[in-house]
Amino acid sequence: MYGEECKIAAMTDEECMKYDAEIRKAGWCKASEPLQQVETAKNVRVREGKVSIVDGPFVETKESLAGNYLVDVKDMNEALEIAARIPPAQVRSIEVQPLRELVITQGKHRDKSSAEKI
Repeated sequence: MYGEECKIAAMTDEECMKYDAEIRKAGWCKASEPLQQVETAKNVRVREGKVSIVDGPFVETKESLAGNYLVDVKDMNEALEIAARIPPAQVRSIEVQPLRELVITQGKHRDKSSAEKI
């Protein structure tokens, strides 16, 4: 969910929590988390082995990431239908992007059951 923070501030957490409960009950939502305001963000870069940490997102951006949903759906159309019903879609942009499978360098797919979560 991307957009200007002042617009989402007008929405209640209850609206989002109600929707979250609905998609969890339907079995679609696997994870969801709201993010704190952009002022709390840090931007980490590593260039030539040197770590650089600066406050916030890129200065030139007006939009910020508000949170995310991880949904398990049959196809992109179903994901788009779910995204269109997320309450902040009324004031923010909802980006829908499929996950990709990680492949180890030998061309094998990783075993998801033993994958560590970070």
